[in-house]
Amino acid sequence: MNFFLVVLGLLLALLILAIAFYLFTARRYQSSSSVANSYDHWTEDGILEFYWGEHIHLGHYGSPPHRKDFLTAKADFVDEMVRWGGLDQLPAGTTVLDVGCGIGGSSRILAKDYGFAVTGVTISPQQVKRAQELTPHDLNVTFLVDDAMALSFPDASFDVVWSIEAGPHMPDKAVFAKELMRVLKPGGVLVVADWNQRDDRQKPLNFWEKPVMQQLLDQWSHPAFSSIEGFAELLAATGWVEGTVKTTDWTEPTLPSWLDSIRQGIIRPNGLVRFGVSGFIKSLREVPTLLLMRLAFGTGLCRFGMFYARRAEN
Repeated sequence: MNFFLVVLGLLLALLILAIAFYLFTARRYQSSSSVANSYDHWTEDGILEFYWGEHIHLGHYGSPPHRKDFLTAKADFVDEMVRWGGLDQLPAGTTVLDVGCGIGGSSRILAKDYGFAVTGVTISPQQVKRAQELTPHDLNVTFLVDDAMALSFPDASFDVVWSIEAGPHMPDKAVFAKELMRVLKPGGVLVVADWNQRDDRQKPLNFWEKPVMQQLLDQWSHPAFSSIEGFAELLAATGWVEGTVKTTDWTEPTLPSWLDSIRQGIIRPNGLVRFGVSGFIKSLREVPTLLLMRLAFGTGLCRFGMFYARRAEN
């Protein structure tokens, strides 16, 4: 009984430390450097990769969602996005720019399973380093440090521009939209998956939604979320889109990812051995944000948006 109380007391103390850590170590967006620093730290300590694998994005659990292995769902997301964007109809050797590539999980699938020539860019030097370490030499993939707000590539450089969950880190969504379309070849295809806020032009945030959204911004270096409707308008406003921007909502098939993320910490206790008490506290500090994400996406405050656009021929 005494042993049980000691363990319970220790866990309670760790929880209090984690909550204090959460409240006093917010990663508020200040500049592109604050985003780079956040991802450098997440990559260096290895905790995010240990629990989330090589794909630092949500998983696809089907429609309606069904139970899947967490890491399998993440890899499946890439294949579902490829099919949704019609990229599975493109030939081997198609050039792809992966904007916000993380540690290269999606880039490797695009190169290995579809034969694409992929360039992955991220603002984090540590992510580039880790992506290079994880990538076999025989894959046609290159990783570079680059800023999505001012891509270093010439106009019309790629057949496909691809991006997953990078948009919330961009301070000016119009500039981000313009850069994505600028580097796309005429006739080329843009496919984007992103976290989005409900369109508050139609339904303003209420009294509880405002503080929730502020926490989602502050904790993970996000300056702002766009809405699905708003970002589609910004893409169209570049003047380079042929026809209309196609959008859809993937909130339902991705929703289980949030609680599944927390579940990983429970079913994989070897993480405590690997990363120690400090790693446990770092992991625990993310739980409130994951729960708030589940709340936001589950209530319609946030939506998971998919965007498809083709660049006009002239």
